[in-house]
Amino acid sequence: MMNWSWSNGGWWWMTIAMVVFWGLVAWLVITLARRPSSSAGSRSPEDILAERYARGEIDDEEYHRRVGALRH
Repeated sequence: MMNWSWSNGGWWWMTIAMVVFWGLVAWLVITLARRPSSSAGSRSPEDILAERYARGEIDDEEYHRRVGALRH
């Protein structure tokens, strides 16, 4: 069995573990801070339909049918 005493270098493992732990904490904080909030980028269903219509993904009839369904 390995001897994990401080005098035999066990403190190195503790130092490495602490650096890894705080590195993970810093990475998590940075990742969460950079994530855009869902409310800031949210669009209404009508906005999405208008974008699809502008790109030509749906025609006039489909656009008006779906907007009418959203408003009822």
